[in-house]
Amino acid sequence: MTAEQAPAPGARRRVPLRATCAQPHECSPEVRFRVLRQVPFFADLDDAELARVDQRTSSLSWGEGDPVYAAGEPASALYVLAAGRVALVHGAPDGGEVITDVLVPGDLFGSVGALGDVEHTETARAMQTVCALRIDAGVFRGILVEFPAVTLRVLDVVAERLARTRGQAAARSGSVESRVAAALLRLDAQLGQERARGGSLLQLPLSRADLARLAGSTPESVSRVMSRLKREGVVDTGRRWTAILDHDRLQALTNA
Repeated sequence: MTAEQAPAPGARRRVPLRATCAQPHECSPEVRFRVLRQVPFFADLDDAELARVDQRTSSLSWGEGDPVYAAGEPASALYVLAAGRVALVHGAPDGGEVITDVLVPGDLFGSVGALGDVEHTETARAMQTVCALRIDAGVFRGILVEFPAVTLRVLDVVAERLARTRGQAAARSGSVESRVAAALLRLDAQLGQERARGGSLLQLPLSRADLARLAGSTPESVSRVMSRLKREGVVDTGRRWTAILDHDRLQALTNA
């Protein structure tokens, strides 16, 4: 469907944010409902109420490397990740980038005025092909009016965001090794899959540059740390995967 074509009557809206990035995409009703159910904002809604929220969403997809939105753009929508991985990227003082989070299906990202943001403070970038549900700012304000329980959840999430931001700032004061270890453990908590031979597996195309952004370091420094961890049997890596072989050792390094 081109930008000029109107959707059929009763069809779900599919609005690309950028003609060069976002593409129309139709998630199945089962997928939409499942991912919305995972969003903390909507935890107290029953199935009928959640279905009313679902009808107000738009479905979009982006290719690997595409920005969902960029820092400085108006905070005009929330997104619920339905498939794929998205990195949240902040600018660093030296002009580089820092990945502050890697999102998985069911995670909520983006912002609207109701969360205290006028514009996006980070860039959201697809790490692989992703599908997300979009909730426009005006729609979200209507949801807050209609469902007071969601309003209470929003306050909790805002407080959690502030605490997490403070914690990340404190973590970046450690050594490169400790920051790399902390970044790997954070990814493991979100994405790790148990391995039959022990340890856990991150099925993610995680480059040294990506890990450097997560750890607030340089690719060269991170490469040296990862090579050492690999020699010591703490981690193993492949083209599109990273295995954590010794969680205890990695945890100990976060305090180094």
